[in-house]
Amino acid sequence: MGSPWKPLLLLSVISGLADFARAVAGRPVSYAAVLRMKADSSSSSSMSSRMRLRNSHGVGSSSQDWSPFSRHRYSALSSQEDYRSEESEEFGPVFIQEPDDAIFSLDSDDKKIIMNCEARGNPVPTYSWLINGTNVDTEADFRYSLIDGNLIIHNASEVIDYGRYQCRAENSIGIVLSRDALLQFAYLGPFSGKTRGAVSVREGQGVVLMCAPPSHSPEIIYSWVFNELPSFVAEDSRRFISQETGNLYISKVQPSDVGSYVCQVKNTVTNARVLSPPTPLTLKTDGVMGEYEPKIEAHFPQTVLAAKGVTVRLECFALGNPVPTITWRKMSGNIPKKARLRKSQAVLEIPNIQLEDSGSYECKAENTRGGTAFRGHLQVYTLPQWISMINDTQLDSGEQLRWECRATGKPRPTYRWLRNGEPLSTQSRVEMVNGELTIHRLQQADSGMYQCIAENKYGAIYSSAELKILASAPMFNNNPVRLIATVGKDVSLECRPRASPKPRISWRKNDRRLQPSRRIMLLRNNTLRIINSSRSDEGSYVCRAENQFGSAELTTVLLVKEPMRVELSPLRVEVTVGESVVLSCKVTHDPSLDVSFLWLLNNQPLNTQQDGGHFEYIQTSSTADLMIRSILLKHAGKYGCRAQTSADSVLAEAELLVRGPPGPPGVVIVEEITASTATLSWSHGVDNHSPITTYNVQARSPVSLGWQTVKTDPDPVTGSMESAMAVDLNPWVEYEFRVVATNSIGTGDPSPPSRAVRTKEAVPSVAPANVRGGNGRRHELVISWEPVSEEYQNGEGFGYIVAFRVNGTRGWKEKMVTSADSTTYKYRDETFPPLTPFEVRVGVYNNKGDGPFSEVVTVFSAEGEPREPPSEVQAFAVSSSEIKVLWKPPSPGLGRPQGYEVSFWKDVEQEELGKKKRTLGNETNMLLSGLDGNTQYLVSVKGFNSAGQGPSSTAVKISTKKNAPSLPPGNLMWIQEGNNVSLSWDPVKARDNESEVIGYKVLLRQEGRGHSQVMRTPNSAVVLTLPEGGTYIIEVRAVSEGGEGAASAQVRVLTSSGVRAKNGQLSVQNSPPGLAWTALFLSLMVPSFPL
Repeated sequence: MGSPWKPLLLLSVISGLADFARAVAGRPVSYAAVLRMKADSSSSSSMSSRMRLRNSHGVGSSSQDWSPFSRHRYSALSSQEDYRSEESEEFGPVFIQEPDDAIFSLDSDDKKIIMNCEARGNPVPTYSWLINGTNVDTEADFRYSLIDGNLIIHNASEVIDYGRYQCRAENSIGIVLSRDALLQFAYLGPFSGKTRGAVSVREGQGVVLMCAPPSHSPEIIYSWVFNELPSFVAEDSRRFISQETGNLYISKVQPSDVGSYVCQVKNTVTNARVLSPPTPLTLKTDGVMGEYEPKIEAHFPQTVLAAKGVTVRLECFALGNPVPTITWRKMSGNIPKKARLRKSQAVLEIPNIQLEDSGSYECKAENTRGGTAFRGHLQVYTLPQWISMINDTQLDSGEQLRWECRATGKPRPTYRWLRNGEPLSTQSRVEMVNGELTIHRLQQADSGMYQCIAENKYGAIYSSAELKILASAPMFNNNPVRLIATVGKDVSLECRPRASPKPRISWRKNDRRLQPSRRIMLLRNNTLRIINSSRSDEGSYVCRAENQFGSAELTTVLLVKEPMRVELSPLRVEVTVGESVVLSCKVTHDPSLDVSFLWLLNNQPLNTQQDGGHFEYIQTSSTADLMIRSILLKHAGKYGCRAQTSADSVLAEAELLVRGPPGPPGVVIVEEITASTATLSWSHGVDNHSPITTYNVQARSPVSLGWQTVKTDPDPVTGSMESAMAVDLNPWVEYEFRVVATNSIGTGDPSPPSRAVRTKEAVPSVAPANVRGGNGRRHELVISWEPVSEEYQNGEGFGYIVAFRVNGTRGWKEKMVTSADSTTYKYRDETFPPLTPFEVRVGVYNNKGDGPFSEVVTVFSAEGEPREPPSEVQAFAVSSSEIKVLWKPPSPGLGRPQGYEVSFWKDVEQEELGKKKRTLGNETNMLLSGLDGNTQYLVSVKGFNSAGQGPSSTAVKISTKKNAPSLPPGNLMWIQEGNNVSLSWDPVKARDNESEVIGYKVLLRQEGRGHSQVMRTPNSAVVLTLPEGGTYIIEVRAVSEGGEGAASAQVRVLTSSGVRAKNGQLSVQNSPPGLAWTALFLSLMVPSFPL
């Protein structure tokens, strides 16, 4: 079944599209350049049709978003008003789009101008336009036409159409005027064709070349051409082009300035450019101009007016010899920090100017001959902006209207009022004072559209509102009314008719007029109140409302029932976290009334569906039970059962206490800190109805693995305490502390951590570990140790004391190592022999003093680099790319090698260009690979250890074997019978520079497996036995002393489904491309890449 809202939704969408189409239709298809376009307000047409906003509008107004509820209605009788929908309710025009200032180019091919205007209203508004306050007759003048509210001007003319335009929107409610929009025309006339005379000056003299621009609108940009395009005059400290006058100023003429000058002007809207006739500049021959003091030729006006927020440019340029320097200052205060100096300081530019930037500014021109200054005043003005606006208002006839609108601006705005587009003047009932409008004793004729206009000489803004005067007979929305009360309670019978003016009210019961008494009162809002009601108060009560337009009655039938009683049990219960409980709510009530239940927790409705299944709700006609499972601490509180009928509502409450682990204690405060202790204090957290038994103190440092329990004094810390001392802390370590409380239920969450504090410094107490040594260069004693971690350095200035002595001597030599991260110390002495035994110990110190030493260990000095080279060095060629090197170690003694280094190089190369390769240990052989074939190499070997390298052995010569054959075995053929494959190929013949073939290698592997079987044969044929069924890959390589040759083409032998071949099955194949034949057995050969 289709939704009944779909047609309404479709109509809403179509209406929105129609609004958008009208906004788009208001745009010119081909629009000339526009200098300043304001934010397009047509987008507001997409607002909901119920949002009738009277937004401000006018020059300089800022757009604001107002809540749809800003449309106030002042009516004392509107509380029960049934507001009609916007579609049926009439309202005055509201502008959606207003005309904007525009500049139209006279050079445009399209001579059509569109001034946009759109308004909402019910009835739909009609439109008319004003130009300079005069009505535009769109019917009599064919050049004007209206499409919706948009004014279209055909064949636009500056003489006729220049001016300020206003749109007027009108319906039966009233008339409103839009802000005015200035329509200007952009053009640029030609320069006068009259020839300009030459300007002749002395070298060093200043000169001003006049531009004399043509007629134009709006602003233009000036530049000067030197001799011919595209050579433009570059501005610097000597040359300046004023954008106010267009003139070119040269403070000191040089010979390079001689030439022809042309003034170019560009229209900022149309981008049109025109050039002046040339002005020749020549030098006089009667001498050079001497130095003279500056003379300011170009400067800003005596008074500069600027709108707030724009960028202001103040010009100042002087002629003089030497070239003057321009400086700026503000007479009262400093030049704004945002200001920038342009064109060699000839222009002071102040962006986004504000009121505080106003004041007197001075430019000063100076050279070595003197100085001069010019001073002018910058005055900043602001357009009016709304502080408060007027809103739609409904009042009864005879009441008083008071509207107030307020705006800011400089100069201060003045105010005027319009009613239905016409000026409102002060009358006997109408007062207008400083933006306040008061109308006394309102009449129906006062209804209509009102506009407050705030304006100064720089602009005006509009605020619009509708005034409705109400006049109607009384009317009740709901009639009759049925009201149920309970015995003993007070009852209020309301009487609030819609009426204007306010009606007279009277009450009667069962056709008898009611008189006020001690139990029956008539309140000021016409409500009838019955105190302590009883069954005798039942009956029909009639409220009668009457004014000059008519009367109406409202009947209220009052029924009085016995009060409801609610019992909730248990009223107070204590449980432990994890347990369950049931709260039972029973009600006694009048059987003619239906009852509903609502559970609350701490006065908030309880949502049983959103708490992880902890709550279950069970209800009958007169009971409602609440089960709480696996109770958590957060479930504690005051539970309420609210039972409600159409007569009354009763609430019963019970308290649930939940025992659980303690809450977190208060923040830990470090009261006192020493090198190894910290005195801490905290405040008790909640005990969750189970007394706290103990506190556990924990600490964390940058070097600890998270939070660790620390020892305390006293130990244990009982639950009644709020302070303790943490002991056995490490000195000079930054700690944070926290406290965890425990009770009989369990351990709670920890307190927030304390601020980080550092324990005091102390002498180090931990000595370095794993002291050892050895190795190093000849005559060196190398001592190493494991560094002491920062946790045990105990203070600043931490370092190590390295002590050592030769075994059997008495005195210790001590050396200081100042880096806490050091792990090694080297001592060198040419006097002691290799492998001298030393007693060694390493101690610690810091700024507080010396700490302990490690245990004494024996460390030997370095034994020195090897003294002798390896002996009996031999080299053997293994293949064309490999050589095997063998040697014997040097005779035993000092300088034992820890490894060997083999050097090898070609006979035609220098040894320094050769390569080196080291053994991994004390191996006495090495295989050199990656060598060139058929090449003679020299090989030497030397020993090395931590002290350095020993001497090299005498180099031995060895030549690699010739390269392996480059041709692969060809013409492979095979015959398969059963499990056997007979394979043959053409023999490989080696070339002159290749090793002779001594045999062949056949590789066989099953597809999908990495392992290959290898068979060697001196012949060019072989018989293979397949180990199991499947797909096999076979390839052949020639073997020589130089190594293995190139691989043959691969062949694949396939057996059906991987089954072993049976006896009697035969397959004969060969490998040349394009030739393959099969007999009796399913087999296939596939050429492929070598393995």
